[in-house]
Amino acid sequence: MSYTDETLQILSPDGRIHFSERTDEFLPLIEELTEDQLTDFYRTMRITRVLDLEAHNLQRQGQMALWVPAVGQEGCQVGSGAGARPQDHIFPAYREHSIARMRGVSMVEIIRMLRGLTHGGWDPAAKNNFHLYAIVIATQTLHATGYAMGINFDGAAGTGNPNEDEAAIVYFGDGATSQGDASEALVFAQSYQAPVLFFLQNNQWAISAPVRVQSRTPLYKRAEGFGIPSYQVDGNDVLINYALTRTLTDRARSGGGPQFIEAVTYRIGAHTSSDDPSRYRDEEEMRYWAERDPIDRFRLYLSGVGVSEAFFDEVEAQAKDEATDLRKQVTEMSKPDSQNIFAHVYTDPHPLVDEQRAWFTDFENSFGGEK
Repeated sequence: MSYTDETLQILSPDGRIHFSERTDEFLPLIEELTEDQLTDFYRTMRITRVLDLEAHNLQRQGQMALWVPAVGQEGCQVGSGAGARPQDHIFPAYREHSIARMRGVSMVEIIRMLRGLTHGGWDPAAKNNFHLYAIVIATQTLHATGYAMGINFDGAAGTGNPNEDEAAIVYFGDGATSQGDASEALVFAQSYQAPVLFFLQNNQWAISAPVRVQSRTPLYKRAEGFGIPSYQVDGNDVLINYALTRTLTDRARSGGGPQFIEAVTYRIGAHTSSDDPSRYRDEEEMRYWAERDPIDRFRLYLSGVGVSEAFFDEVEAQAKDEATDLRKQVTEMSKPDSQNIFAHVYTDPHPLVDEQRAWFTDFENSFGGEK
């Protein structure tokens, strides 16, 4: 699936900005962006990609059983992530690495989670409201909707101040739209007018099932069927993703109810490191999307508005340094304390947990120090 007449776009594949009758309303938001903000968009996209590729190499070298790449989807992630307000709660799927970085979650922490060294990741409250990766498809749509319903129940939305009101944003893929959880989330969000933005990253493939098989109509029309305002955007245009996300989350948090974005993008790499996309994708399709790479496109734009080559060189140097540091930290990771499994099961001490901890301690000690 490529772009259609319904696809909103500001930055074309050749790196040029163009506005139309349907995108003129976003002009003030784009004009307000400073050079520092624009270059931060690029820095985040580029460094995340380099770290993503390094993590894939580490998986191939046995440092973890599985890696989930996001190569090709950096534009919609960085744009939408920047469009959210700091108080908004982000509910990711499992490949939102760019947004994780923007919210303070390092690639090391993501790898620790995938290696099974943590209880699922990080403390969302300590990571600027970035919630845990959801491995089970579409479950996060219900989590986000439930949280957004709670925002309404607490009266934490609808005052009209976008810098105070909260909203939730949930990220999911095209395959998740075929899950019952996603439909149930849309029902409850619309029924309760929950302040939640559903952000669909349509990367064209649900593992090996193409989107043309998953749906005979554009996916954003599914949300329209629930009465939710829905839009389709060029997912590889970081600027339209920023502008529309900022607009719709502000609308949701001011009492406008749920909103929906379908970002048309492409998964350049495999679904996960266990997948071989060469078995089901052709080279012509790959070439089409490679020509629309979000990072290359934005670099063309920045160069066109006068950003120097020195900046791009500096970003490459930073990315290389961070990749080297990532490799060092991952290869030096140690096993977690076995007692951690008993922590945070209940908020208060519990006799059954205490009994199990004592049994396990005796079991470990029976090996004479060999654990």
